[in-house]
Order: sequence, then structure tokens, then C-alpha cells
Amino acid sequence: MYTIAALYHFTRFDDPAAIKGPLAKLCCNAGVKGTLLLAPEGINGTIAGPRAGIDAVLAHIRALPGCADLEWKESTSDTPPFGKMKVRLKREIVTMGQPDVDPAARVGHYVDPADWNDLIGREDVAVIDTRNDYEVAIGSFNGAIDPATRSFGEFPAWWEENKHRFHNKKVAMFCTGGIRCEKSTNYLLGQGVEDVFHLKGGILKYLEEVPADESTWQGECFVFDGRVSVGHGLQVGPHLLCHACRRPILPADQHRPEYEAGVSCHHCVNETSAEDKARFRERQKQIELARARGEDHLSGPMVPDKA
Repeated sequence: MYTIAALYHFTRFDDPAAIKGPLAKLCCNAGVKGTLLLAPEGINGTIAGPRAGIDAVLAHIRALPGCADLEWKESTSDTPPFGKMKVRLKREIVTMGQPDVDPAARVGHYVDPADWNDLIGREDVAVIDTRNDYEVAIGSFNGAIDPATRSFGEFPAWWEENKHRFHNKKVAMFCTGGIRCEKSTNYLLGQGVEDVFHLKGGILKYLEEVPADESTWQGECFVFDGRVSVGHGLQVGPHLLCHACRRPILPADQHRPEYEAGVSCHHCVNETSAEDKARFRERQKQIELARARGEDHLSGPMVPDKA
């Protein structure tokens, strides 16, 4: 059984590059795989491995400057969610492209999962899903507004175009694990919105703690690891991943004429050129040859570093 830990923490790292080497070495020695992003604003990622290995990596991260109160969400999988370990340096741990946004300074009011249904059921509350369009497509909360953004960096422009819709409204926001809401709620506060709330621990914490018969969640939640999607109780969902566009698909979608493993699906078949598809076919060929040799080339989206 593999322990999966999803984490993020906003804190000031003066030299993220100095943190990268020791952290990557520890992960590899501990049998931990996944992706961790480091930036001057903090750390973000999802990792998986044996219980002892995860504990060692979390202890190391908590010892980093400003990370003593690190929080994380855990789940398990009986198959390895990741094939390799990556520790990457980034400008932001979740890309919004707003240099004045500072979640360490202030964020919206945290709302525990047990209180979320009551909040979003109020008539004076507008509920916004801050995730990307392909994530929203497979599940969201009843009545939530979908900005239909391809990336998190598009959110500020969407807000500017739609802010008139939220006059005299309280705004409740949610995302997968909470990190995007740290930035989006800080952004809205900076835009003069007075009452901003966000789901503490994100959708994952809600699905873990709120019983299915009391839930207002519909569908599945996209996750950035080999499970692809999870539902209530964090049970693994039915979705697979198109390894060409990294969007979730259902098993039945593999029988559609647009689908070719590693090359295209019905979402992306018209988004890539013939040259792109030729490269994807060659890549898929090499992956299949590696698998035949018994090499582990499991890959997939790790964390929303471009969310």
C-alpha cells in the first residue's frame, strides 16, 4: 500500500535552489516518488511511497524555514501513483501571474467541510470553482460557477470581466486541495471584495470527511497523480488519462474513433498537428518498448504547476 501526501505551504524561501538537492536526495533514498515544486513563495506537491519514507520527507519539509506548521492531506493507493521523483524550481508554486498577490499576508475565511453546505446554500453567497475547465468537466458542487478557464492564470481576467455579477454577494471559492484558493481569495480581497470564503482543505478534504448522503458534490474530482480521479471517501474514480493532452477520459472514450493511446482523444484530436501526432506515436512506441523491458515509465500530471 502506498501512502499519498498532497501538500503546499506558503512561506519565504530566500534560496529555493539550496533546498532542492537535499530534498531530492532524501526522496530518492526514502523510496518516495512524485513532484515537488519550490519557489520563493513556498512549496507545493504530491508525493507517494512507503509510510516510513513519507514520514521522513514530511519531517524534512517541516524543518525548512517557516514550514513548522505544514499541513497535508493523505490517502492511499494499492498501485504506484508516480513513476519517478521530480523536484523543480519555479517562479510560483501555483501560477497566477499576479506579483502583488501574497497569501502569506491574508486570505479569505476558511470554512470547514462540515460547514460548507450551509454556506453555499445561502442566497447571498456566490460559489466559484477556481479549477481548470477539464477538472470542472468531471465534477463540481451543485450550483457552482465555472469560469471555464484553461489555466489558473486566466482567472484574474475572468474576474475583471464578470465582477459585476457578484455585486453585494459574498463569494465562496474552492479548488482541489486549497492552494489555488489561497491566491484567488487574496486576489479578491485586493480587488475590494469584503466577504470572501474558501473551503479548507479543498475538495479532497470535503470528500474525505462529508458522508456521500450529505454531500452536495456531483461527479468525480480530478487529482494530479496516477489515480486520475477520486470520489466520496477518496475512492478511486473511473477516469483514465489521455497522455497526449493530460485530460481525464472515461474507459468508454477509448473506443471512440478519435482515441489513439498516447496520441489523441476526443478532447485534443483537433488541437495538435500531424507532426505532433507523429512525435506522440514515437514517444508511445518508446514507452511500450520500455514497459516490455520491465522499466517503470508511469507518468501523468503531478501538481497544478501551470494551474
